[in-house]
Amino acid sequence: MSGWLVIAGLGPGDPELITPEVQHALDAATDVVGYGPYVARVAERDGLRLHPSDNRAEIDRSRHALEMTADGRRVVVVSSGDPGVFAMAAAIFEAVEAGPTDWRTLDIRVAPGITAMLAAAARVGAPLGHDFCAINLSDNLKPWSLIERRLRLAVEADFAMAFYNPRSKARPEGFGKALTLLKEICATDRLIVFARAVSTPDEDIRVVPLVQATAEMADMRTMVLVGASNTRLIPRDGAPIVYTPRSVGA
Repeated sequence: MSGWLVIAGLGPGDPELITPEVQHALDAATDVVGYGPYVARVAERDGLRLHPSDNRAEIDRSRHALEMTADGRRVVVVSSGDPGVFAMAAAIFEAVEAGPTDWRTLDIRVAPGITAMLAAAARVGAPLGHDFCAINLSDNLKPWSLIERRLRLAVEADFAMAFYNPRSKARPEGFGKALTLLKEICATDRLIVFARAVSTPDEDIRVVPLVQATAEMADMRTMVLVGASNTRLIPRDGAPIVYTPRSVGA
């Protein structure tokens, strides 16, 4: 049996947002590997083994997947959203680079998924309609000083911004520090979108000016979108539309 490894994105939550490419890989897989809550999103069936693990076991998870692939298994490593955005694709390739030379000959593919960032943006309109950046606010793998520097430079460049992992129980202070920094260097009317659990039954969307934003509005299931200086809000009955124009004045 010839093994292969697909690093797949399951999208933000709704099964309808799983791409056909990813679903085909799951249908053909012998093994699914990933963080426990993401593996739980995969339907059990005969002939499929599920291998859930802790969120901080990325490299061990990667080695396990590569070992099974080398043994001829058909393996899917799952992430939420897209596997190349703060997720498992980079961890797999880090393990490949550090591992046995034979791993470099394995059939490894990346199957993209719809990110929480894009799903959240679509819910409110087009806040990422011009230049934007994505910043992971978790300081598990990088120092806060680097996060702060990137925030300052992103504001200086006038990017719209998407914040991943804004506020966890273990690190509740990080997003508060980010908001304090933004309130120091941005106009008070800068638009902020808090999009929690997008595409799931728990979905909750709030759009507020920066001056009204508080740290308690976000948790680890929340995608925070920060508009650029020219991001606009169109009021209407029901939810407003938020968009960033594609053209920028001189």
